[in-house]
Amino acid sequence: MTVIKNNIQSLLPPSPEELMPDLARKAKALRLAANLTQSGLASRSGVSLGTIKHFERTGEVSLKSLLNIALALHRLEDFEAVFRAFDVPQTLFTEEKRMVRQRGRLK
Repeated sequence: MTVIKNNIQSLLPPSPEELMPDLARKAKALRLAANLTQSGLASRSGVSLGTIKHFERTGEVSLKSLLNIALALHRLEDFEAVFRAFDVPQTLFTEEKRMVRQRGRLK
């Protein structure tokens, strides 16, 4: 039963808790590739040294700090596609016009 559960979980997208440490490792690798110390990254990003250390250790950081870190590491453009809407035609021959929602219905 455990094998089936693990196989099903491997098909699901990762949770935020699973992504956070990986994101922190990647940011640290970019910092080191740029030959920056944590203090140097803090100085260039405007994010406190304590926040940089906490982020690299735990993966926890505010969105604003994460974007400032990405800017300092020349990776801010990676965030432009996060909530991009994709226009996919319903069929190969017709494309329906979709109404863009102004409000959500669910609470």
